[in-house]
Amino acid sequence: MPTRRDILKLFGAAATGAFASVVPGMALADGLTSYISKRPPVGKRKFVSNAVEHQLAMVKAAIRDPKLAWMFENCYPNTLDTTVELGTLDGKPDTFVITGDIDAMWLRDSSAQVVPYIPLAKNDPALQRLFRGLIRRQARCIRIDPYANAFMPDPHAPPLIWARHDSTDMKPGVGERKWEIDSLCYPIRLAHSYWQATADTEPFDDDWRAAMQLVLKTFREQQRKHDRGPYHFQRTSEVPTETQFLEGYGNPTRPNGMIHSMFRPSDDACLYPLFVPANLFAVVSLRQLAQMCRAIHHDLAFATDCEALAAEVEQAVHRDGRMHDADGREFWAYEIDGFGNQLFMDDANAPGLLSLPYLGYGKREDPIYRHTRDLVWSERNPYFFKGRAAEGIGGPHEGLRMIWPMSIMMYAQTSSDPAQIRQCLTWLRNTDAGSGFMHEAFDQDDPSHFTRSWFAWANTLFGELIVDVYRSHPDLLRG
Repeated sequence: MPTRRDILKLFGAAATGAFASVVPGMALADGLTSYISKRPPVGKRKFVSNAVEHQLAMVKAAIRDPKLAWMFENCYPNTLDTTVELGTLDGKPDTFVITGDIDAMWLRDSSAQVVPYIPLAKNDPALQRLFRGLIRRQARCIRIDPYANAFMPDPHAPPLIWARHDSTDMKPGVGERKWEIDSLCYPIRLAHSYWQATADTEPFDDDWRAAMQLVLKTFREQQRKHDRGPYHFQRTSEVPTETQFLEGYGNPTRPNGMIHSMFRPSDDACLYPLFVPANLFAVVSLRQLAQMCRAIHHDLAFATDCEALAAEVEQAVHRDGRMHDADGREFWAYEIDGFGNQLFMDDANAPGLLSLPYLGYGKREDPIYRHTRDLVWSERNPYFFKGRAAEGIGGPHEGLRMIWPMSIMMYAQTSSDPAQIRQCLTWLRNTDAGSGFMHEAFDQDDPSHFTRSWFAWANTLFGELIVDVYRSHPDLLRG
């Protein structure tokens, strides 16, 4: 039975072969004054937004380096160009957003892929339709199964091929059923950001409210105060991080008020089920949900329940999820078990320790975060890699030596230091293997060895970074 990793490696191998004849030419092109766009022809683009096209042209014109400008042009609209399917359901907009090289929608990825376009939605009716449809589709997915991370376009379709023999309560329309806290946080982040940017309340109907009730119910179930809860997951695989321990319920914990997670946002299994970054993300999401339900629906009881759970989770994380170095300085653990065991590392995917301020938890200047950030970007983190091509964070998903460009982007997004941001832009510019796009991961010494040639989240996150640099440090793009 092929696994997700097997299929993605086939894509990566095909991409490497395809680029073998292109890369030498691109090396020569680096000295030229122009690059040829890698975007699909206008007539073959999945979705076109006038606001996005205007933003692209304006920012690209401000980038002096021709290769960086070319990469921005390719990456920033990549989600819209290649992954969006628009339709209608029950007479209302419906939007399905695939992750790229897999024809399925992850709740996390689909949310993160479109976040860079939210500031432009207020004055673009086409973007508003896209967001309304996606918010509705995500709510529908959550109502199908709040424990699933990925869904199929057809709600009656069988799972993704590598998930068809998983030992779990699989439902029609579910692509994969790995329980990850962030799968329920990201749709709230998307909904809240869209509402704040546009004041549009149209998609937040009774179906959406029912989905949000399930979110709160699921978070409370996974506090596991009285039993292990209904979720379990096992998979037959040669890769240990593809399955879970102890009949699929995960390693033992002492319940402490935190929410249990069986998998990380990398889709890799948690070692200790009390996953700190995702719990802090849940704190942010629950408070955003409370704000929306109080303002839009005047549902004070539900808002109060959300805020109470957020306070309980936050208190538990602050009590049990902090560690101390030899000098007594505090930093965040990555995972804990409630018995006093703590794991320190970081994974390139968000939520991770590095991405906490980006996701809305705390400030970049917070002393605990700053110390944590320094440690995860160092050899204290077993998944921090430093080579001839770049330095950055990877994770178990693609193994040792493999740096994820996403981690470099997040390092820049959480920095106020122009020199750090400039270095990150240089690493990203020089590790695309001549493709003009971001990849899932690349070898620390050899960027031509990479995984996933079509990974829309990484592409649009790069676009988001460039737009943010354009706004806050424009000299870095002109230099």
